[in-house]
Amino acid sequence: MKKPFLNDALLLLIFSAVILALPLWSEPFGANYPDLLQKFAIYGIFAIGFNILFGLTGYLSFGHAAFLGVGSYAAVWSFKLLTMNAIPAVIFGVIFSGLLALIIGFLSLRRSGIYFSILTLAFAQMSYNLAYSVLTPITNGETGLQLARADPRIIDRMFGEATSAGLPITDLFGEPMSGYPGFYFCAVLLIICFFLSLLIFRSPFGLMLKGIKSNQNRMKYTGLNTRPYMLTAFVISGMYAGLAGSLLAVTDPLAGAERMQWTASGEVVLMTILGGAGTLIGPMLGAGLIKYFENIFSSFDNNVLHHAFSFLPDSVVDFLVPVVGLFVGSGWNLTLGLLFVIVVIFLPGGLVEGFNRIFSLFTSDRKRDAQSVQAPNQAGE
Repeated sequence: MKKPFLNDALLLLIFSAVILALPLWSEPFGANYPDLLQKFAIYGIFAIGFNILFGLTGYLSFGHAAFLGVGSYAAVWSFKLLTMNAIPAVIFGVIFSGLLALIIGFLSLRRSGIYFSILTLAFAQMSYNLAYSVLTPITNGETGLQLARADPRIIDRMFGEATSAGLPITDLFGEPMSGYPGFYFCAVLLIICFFLSLLIFRSPFGLMLKGIKSNQNRMKYTGLNTRPYMLTAFVISGMYAGLAGSLLAVTDPLAGAERMQWTASGEVVLMTILGGAGTLIGPMLGAGLIKYFENIFSSFDNNVLHHAFSFLPDSVVDFLVPVVGLFVGSGWNLTLGLLFVIVVIFLPGGLVEGFNRIFSLFTSDRKRDAQSVQAPNQAGE
């Protein structure tokens, strides 16, 4: 019993060290600027939460962007009505997204398989369209919900903290939530979310979810009602998404309906599958890789490509730039699609499976070398 506990404690310690040192070791990759680091942490939380549902139960939701958007809206309304402190915004984002997940999950989990996926997609698109139409007084429609100097901010005004001349900025008890402080706030929450995910994976509740994924019908035949477990996993997953949405608002205090589009739901599916669904680390690897590609590859335009291929003859450059340009810049999603296809075909278990294969290859080579050394010694004896 002690060994698994020590292994989990060591895993959490290593994970925390890696995340907190991210600005240092990401510098050689050109990814150490705060905005990108914040995205790594935020979408890592989003992917961890989605993995609790999809990775443990096998239920594929195409509607998690709805919870991301609700978390953002709740956080911005907290900034407008109460205080610019990030803590209430995060709490409200988690609560409201959890309530929405409870409603959607209660209705959607009446079906399974592709029907469940279609229902979640329908609810997400419904939320997206409502944000643009009926709920415009709450969401501000196409313009998006933004801060204004005239916002009440009741708590801040009670303590005389709402007297700045310009637009207010988010803070954590006076520390601005921009730049590296904003990243470390998101990083600490990422570590907490990873720890909670670890507890869920190791708990009897997590084992029950794995059993549902393995054979839900067999569990039902034993007389077990699986719906409460599924609904709980769905709500927890939605709350993770709401936390991610609120952090998006903390680091950039605005909320728009575009965060509720089906493409945002598809993106977290790609992150989870690319990294390794059902694994602890995989979804975060997928989230980091996709956000890195999005920020690096999307910045390559024709001028950058011409400069990169300038050592080649002009005729070759004129041929390569239009071809490579299809995979970078605005077409970087094509590169992501090809990468996803390659991973699904050759590494169905995602990047984690690839790392495990490499690790097992090295360990098998070491065992083989050790056996080859022992054999002559035994022959000599």
